[in-house]
Amino acid sequence: MVNTVGSYKTNKFWNKKWTEIKNKLRLSNRQKSVIFGSLLGDGTMRIGKDAINANFKVEHGLKQKDFVFWKFKELKNFVFTEPKLSFRYDENGSKYQKSWWFRTIRHPEITTIYRMFYLGDGYKTGKKVVPNNIYLDKYLNPLALSIWIMDDSKIYKDRDIGYRIFFNKINTRALVQIISPYFINSMKYKLVL
Repeated sequence: MVNTVGSYKTNKFWNKKWTEIKNKLRLSNRQKSVIFGSLLGDGTMRIGKDAINANFKVEHGLKQKDFVFWKFKELKNFVFTEPKLSFRYDENGSKYQKSWWFRTIRHPEITTIYRMFYLGDGYKTGKKVVPNNIYLDKYLNPLALSIWIMDDSKIYKDRDIGYRIFFNKINTRALVQIISPYFINSMKYKLVL
């Protein structure tokens, strides 16, 4: 059976019911803003091997559990499983909790956003690149900006793979009135100047 919107070109595991559900899904403008803001921060996307469409992944540290579950609620119709704990092993082999995460289903509307952020060499290598014309997009709005800031605050070098953007207190002052209505309670500490 061919899955018209799904994970793989041919996938015998997706039955007709799930294909019909996925075919009816559409990202709302709010959901697109959540994804845009997340991609400006820590969000990632990928198209897996033999997959047609991309999915979107959210992952934050243990202290940001509320933020992960808030994003999950915003994108719930595109996420078929609840957020999960990610585990790592220390140098002694002991298992410890690292982060909370979830991933959306693969879908053409998510692939459209993927193509905006993973262009050129990034598209080929899977590296995220902020689009040059992102400021023209209607999804870069106060909600998206608030999510971006809840994710990050200033520029710093990230493990020799590029730079991340953080906003300092001076640059944030002008944004606080615009973005504060969208901040979830557990992240409001970032608004304290």
